[in-house]
Parts: sequence; structure tokens; C-alpha cells
Amino acid sequence: MALHDYQVGEAAEDHADGGLSRREALRRLALLGLGVTSAGGLLAACAVESPPTRAAPAPGAEPPGRAPTVGPGQEIRFPGPAGELIGSWAAPAGRPGGAVLVVHENEGLTRHFHDLVGRLAGAGYAALCVDLLSARGGTSAIADDAQAPPALADTPVEVLLADLRAGIDELGRRAPGAGLGVVGFQFGGGMTWQLLEAGEPRLRAAVPFYGPVPERPDFAGVTAAVLAVYAGDNAGVNEGQDRAEAALEAAGATHWTRTFEGAQDAFFNDTGPRYDDAAASQAYTEMLDWFDRYLE
Repeated sequence: MALHDYQVGEAAEDHADGGLSRREALRRLALLGLGVTSAGGLLAACAVESPPTRAAPAPGAEPPGRAPTVGPGQEIRFPGPAGELIGSWAAPAGRPGGAVLVVHENEGLTRHFHDLVGRLAGAGYAALCVDLLSARGGTSAIADDAQAPPALADTPVEVLLADLRAGIDELGRRAPGAGLGVVGFQFGGGMTWQLLEAGEPRLRAAVPFYGPVPERPDFAGVTAAVLAVYAGDNAGVNEGQDRAEAALEAAGATHWTRTFEGAQDAFFNDTGPRYDDAAASQAYTEMLDWFDRYLE
């Protein structure tokens, strides 16, 4: 599944789940290049009964890994291949057990990802999330959040990969000698697969969460141990699972596939309507176990 097609599907799914009005879904699909007729047909095709969304945490509840003493990541700026990049950075209290590149969803570097960077630091990892909308002034500079997905869809994958590699460079400067890993979510999960296919040699571990897999993946250059996380109720992405597993097997890569049955796309994001506390907590534990095993 192409990243652009994935983002189109996300908008249609958000409408089917009740998260977007028909008018707003049509507007977002138009921003992604669909005409009225095509967009209307897509929304009609997706207008089936969706699994019930799970409520966000009750007031006072905390997502996995957030301790009272751990704050969100801090904004930093660092050199990129085509100008200054923006990122969210957090360092652990002591020597890092590894360094983790976080790849955000298609809405950009939102509050959730500033928070996640801090949570990873609390778990002992140096963590950085690169704002892949830096060339447009950063996520915070985009007043209409509906503009973020098409802005990312319009950016060539090679440009996005170059920015992510610059993030790995920055992690190397800030946490020298630490084992390097990557975790990405939705669009960011797709970019994690792209980074693996590009053969980024510095990665020891990778955890793509429900991200679209390339149509004909070739992971011959993969050096990372891959934990692929899927939501059981996410058919559009899950159809790529067999392709990913076959390509990883062919490459001789260490890998494990983990599917959370009953969970929906974006179940890890505690700021969204599909958050699943039980699945998110278990996935967080398994992700840290994976990093502990392969980044030390």
C-alpha cells in the first residue's frame, strides 16, 4: 500500500468511525487529491458498521510509561539535508540504554509524540522525534491540521528518509555509542518499513506499529531486529503482513509479528478515539523488552 493511498484510507476510516463529518472527510480527501465523485464513492464504500471505539482514559489515568517525574520532550533544532530540522528530544537521567528514533503519525509532531519521547526517556532511552513537516515551519505552524496529511503525502519518500537519517545522525551526536532503534506509528510505521527497505545500517531494532508495508518489500539490507505490531481490526494494513513476513524471512532478519486482536488502528495513541488501554500497555511493555534485548 502506497503511503498516499494509506492516508486516503485513514480519512475515509475516520469518517466511518464517526470521527469526521461527511463534509470534513470530503474536504480532507480533496486536499489529498480526490475529486468529489471519487471521494463520495469511497465514503459510501466505507459506510459499514465499524467496531465500537474505546473510550479515552478516565480523568487522572495515565498511559503506559508516563511517570509524574517525566516530562514531555523539548523542542530542538538541528541540521538536516535541506535546512534546519525541528525535533522533540528527551534524555534519560543516566547513561542511556539505547537511542530511539520516533516517527510520528500523519498529523505530525503532536502533543502525543512530545509525550512519548519523554516516556521513552523515563524508561532509560535517549529519544528523538523528527518533525517531518519542518520544511513547512513545523507541525505547530500549520493552523489547519487537515493540511498535515497532504503535506506529508506530497513529500517524496526519499526526502522523508533523508530527514529521518538526519535524526539518526543527531541521536548519534547526543547519545554517542548507544545502540540505535526506531519506532513508528501509522504513517510513521510505514516510514519505518521504508527505512528498513532502504537498508539503514545503523539500526539494531525496529518496531513499526500498524504501518503500510511496501508493495514488493525487499529487506535484504536489514540489520535491525524487527517487531511488527498490528491491530486485529485493521484489514487495510493487515493485508501486507504476509508480504512483510515473507520478505523478512527471505532476508534472514530477526523478526516477530504481534497482533492485538480486537484492537483498532491507532490503538496506542491515548489522545485519540481508538485508544485501547490494555493493548497499549502490553504493546509498550513488549516494545521496551525488544529494545532492551537488541539495543544493549
